[in-house]
Amino acid sequence: MVADDQGPEERNRRVFLQDGLWGISIALLGGVGGFALTRSSDGKTVWQIDPYKCNCCGKCETECVLALSAVKAVQVNAICGYCRLCTGFFESDPIALDTGAENQLCPTNAIQRTFIEDPYYSYTIDEDLCNGCARCVKGCNAFGNGSLFLQIRHNLCVNCNECAIAAACPAQAIERVPAEEPYKLKEVY
Repeated sequence: MVADDQGPEERNRRVFLQDGLWGISIALLGGVGGFALTRSSDGKTVWQIDPYKCNCCGKCETECVLALSAVKAVQVNAICGYCRLCTGFFESDPIALDTGAENQLCPTNAIQRTFIEDPYYSYTIDEDLCNGCARCVKGCNAFGNGSLFLQIRHNLCVNCNECAIAAACPAQAIERVPAEEPYKLKEVY
C-alpha cells in the first residue's frame, strides 16, 4: 500500500477540478446536441420574414446588401377582398380612384391593378419593380385584410451568414428557417 502524501486541501482541489472538467464536458456536449437538433436534417437554413411579426418598418428596402432588396411584396389572393379602394394600392386619401401616380402608394409602380367587374379589381405584384419598402403591406394591414406581406425571395437572396436586414429589424421578424420549407406564408382562415 502506498502512503497518501496529499492532505485534504490537495484532495479537494483535485476533486473540484475533475468535477469541473466533467461539468464543462457535459455542457459542451449538450450545447452541440442542442445546436444539432435546431438545424434541419441536412443542416441548410435560409433567412425568411415571419409575416405575423413584421411591423413594416421599411428596413428591408434599405438594409439589404443587394442594390435592389431580395425582399418582395407578396399577395395571397385567397385573402384579398379585391376592393375598389385597396389601401395597399392607393394612398390613404387619394385624389381619385384611378391608377394615376399621384394616387398610388407604391413608389416604384410595382402593384398592377386590373378591373374584374364592378366593384372588384385584381392586384398583382411585379417583383422586378418591387423594392421591399413595405408601404403597400402597411396600408393593407392598417385598413385592409392583410393579404399583402413581405417575403425574402431565395432566387435573389445571397443568404448572408448574418443577414443585415435581420440585424436591423426592430420586430425581430427575420429568422432562419429550414431550406426545405423556405417560406412563411399568411394563412387563409
